[in-house]
Amino acid sequence: MTRVALNILTVIILLLSRCCDANRKLLVFLIDGFRYDYMDDLQNLAGFREIVENGVKVDYLTPDFPSLSYPNYYSLMTGRHCEVHQMTGNYMWDKDTMKEFLIGTNPDSRLPMWWDGSEPLWVTMQKLGKRVYMYYWPGCEVTILGVQPAFCEEYVYNPSEKNLIDSMESALNMLKSDKADMAGIYYEKIDVEGHHFGPHSPEIQRAIRSLDQAFQTLNQKIKEKNMRDDINVVLFSDHGMTDLKWMEKVIELDNYIDMTYIIKMMDRGPVVSLWPKQDKFEEIYQNLSTVDNMNVYKKQEIPDRFHYKNGRFVSTLTLVAEPGWFITENKAKLPFWKNGTEEAEGWQHGWHGYDNEFMDMRGFFLAQGPDFKTNFRAGPIRTVDVYNVLCKTLGIEPLPNNGSWSRVECMMRSSAGAVRAALIYSCLLPLLLLTL
Repeated sequence: MTRVALNILTVIILLLSRCCDANRKLLVFLIDGFRYDYMDDLQNLAGFREIVENGVKVDYLTPDFPSLSYPNYYSLMTGRHCEVHQMTGNYMWDKDTMKEFLIGTNPDSRLPMWWDGSEPLWVTMQKLGKRVYMYYWPGCEVTILGVQPAFCEEYVYNPSEKNLIDSMESALNMLKSDKADMAGIYYEKIDVEGHHFGPHSPEIQRAIRSLDQAFQTLNQKIKEKNMRDDINVVLFSDHGMTDLKWMEKVIELDNYIDMTYIIKMMDRGPVVSLWPKQDKFEEIYQNLSTVDNMNVYKKQEIPDRFHYKNGRFVSTLTLVAEPGWFITENKAKLPFWKNGTEEAEGWQHGWHGYDNEFMDMRGFFLAQGPDFKTNFRAGPIRTVDVYNVLCKTLGIEPLPNNGSWSRVECMMRSSAGAVRAALIYSCLLPLLLLTL
């Protein structure tokens, strides 16, 4: 082969490898409680609008059941249903060890038994020798399958706007300097305001506008750092939010059963887990079966579509309220929120956790970057589908999962790289042949 031919072949190889490179950097945002329709008014949300115009927006994201935070945090990052990864609630109880998982805040919540049911993406990345930086992401501080991310800014309740901006700056710097291959940022303010004031409140609108300002800053920083062609940005939520009518739609279990017959009760709200005494099980089940605005399920009678009943920590009886209803022992146990004090500031006016097909439980998904189409509107996807998108942008083989690639492949530019490669090859090949 002549020197000219060798040079042309080298150029072909370099150009093909560049245009087909899938191993770009990834920045992920988990925006807790951001309902699918919160960004409908894009004309007044410049940050979101720029992402939509430069990337992909899906109609909505259907969460896993129950439409609670921790189950869906893990479904998003494993691609598996709750009964597979075993994170089946914000509050869980293991009857064998008598240990409790309390929305990740108690020391026992870091035990491997809650987390080792499946391998989240950040663990896979670390195993592959890649570096992951996580900011306020629930669970990043936990050793999962013997692995932790390269960096974890440990979760704190309701990180501030300053926390968000600082974490964005840090993440972009780590990605730009090749200290990180992937960064994940968690933001809770939207969920907190939705719970406190409801999804249609002025407070939630202010929180959305504040978040939009942060994304305007993100877009500007990506341009300033010349990262538009090198970084994919993916944003999604874990679930939506619906209104609660306090004192009007409360199901008080004390009115139907003797709570002394209950060995353990976990959580209050749309989904409640009960473990009745064995000799009182049928009595409790029959009494609860008469309650309006609520379904009661024996473990093996839970609908298959929930992908829930085979979970290790699922209770012997599961209560599921109709949308807008709230299950508790009695009204004295209704939740209230505190503003940094011990005195109640007010009742909660929004909640989630209901049947995952209920419209208000839907979340959102946006993505922009070199691996995504621009100004593209995609159909609905599900929480378990997101994992495959993240793996695709990172150029890694996804682990077995419950997601559907066919629901998400339309948003990817994967075919564009192949077309460019073919054009380069077809143009340079005749020159190569002439030199042989």
